[in-house]
Amino acid sequence: MADAMSRVADIPCLSLSDLDSERFVSTLTSALGEVGFVALADHGLPQGLRQTVFEQTAQYFKRPLEQKMACHVPGGAGARGYTAFGVEVAKDQSIPDLKEFFHVGRQDIALPQQGLSPSAAQLQALGRLPRNVWPDDAPEFRRCLLQMYGHLERIGVRVLSAIARGLSLDCSYFEDKVDVGNSILRLLHYPPLALARPDSSSPAVRAAAHEDINLITLLVGSEQPGLEVLHKAGEWIPAPSGDDLIICNVGDMLQRLTNHFLCSTTHRVINPPPPWADVSRYSVPFFLHLNSDFVIETLPACVSVARPNRYPEPITADDFLRERLLQIGLL
Repeated sequence: MADAMSRVADIPCLSLSDLDSERFVSTLTSALGEVGFVALADHGLPQGLRQTVFEQTAQYFKRPLEQKMACHVPGGAGARGYTAFGVEVAKDQSIPDLKEFFHVGRQDIALPQQGLSPSAAQLQALGRLPRNVWPDDAPEFRRCLLQMYGHLERIGVRVLSAIARGLSLDCSYFEDKVDVGNSILRLLHYPPLALARPDSSSPAVRAAAHEDINLITLLVGSEQPGLEVLHKAGEWIPAPSGDDLIICNVGDMLQRLTNHFLCSTTHRVINPPPPWADVSRYSVPFFLHLNSDFVIETLPACVSVARPNRYPEPITADDFLRERLLQIGLL
């Protein structure tokens, strides 16, 4: 266990204030290639907004089930609004995770290029995305979540500029490939274990081992333990925690695009010991997605004799997403 704890240093903490430096790019690229995770400090997310979002999240999930289900979209694959406890199953697992969640998508969000009018193609792409669903009696809930979405998207685009440099691409490479993507802000609630798992012998966990579907994920930091990352050495290591950090990890889309040069690492949220087992855990990840019509085709620079192309058949981001939603029981 001590050795596993020492490996937390393999997940470096980087300051976004150094984003333009070669040292930042080098360390980011190395970490995302080796362990798939980094922690980000000095990211500019207002602490007051973070606190408000977590307060509003807790209030929403305390509502009676029938009120939460008013924001459920039947047949919507969990893309927007509320998804109930015990629905999502991690890929290759058979037991549902011990969680419920709420999704916010791009609608009502300003496009990344502030002040510019959206093009006809952008408007058409936005029109194809599902609409957001909101509780009628919670304007502050809507307001703060839209603000959080905008902040995290801007942070994500900045991180992608550094990732592009690490791949020897122009720093703006990803900008027009994510500007109308089906990116998702997810509010997660893991109830106290005694409520979520009345049968203590059940093997169900808060979030079973899985990889993320998308391009990159930004997870707003938590002071509670539980998030673990599977190191290449075969050990589960704790991710850095703290309410001043954002955890960033590679998703399967970026892993596929880079031919596993950057790795989408298996991670999980374990059932914690007391006192954390006796309280709810709230988490706010932002899943940054490619534009739906983007064709995920291995970058030529990531193919060589030593690294043959694992994915000779390209696939659109939308088709890739649909395949994975089927696998996790949401579609």
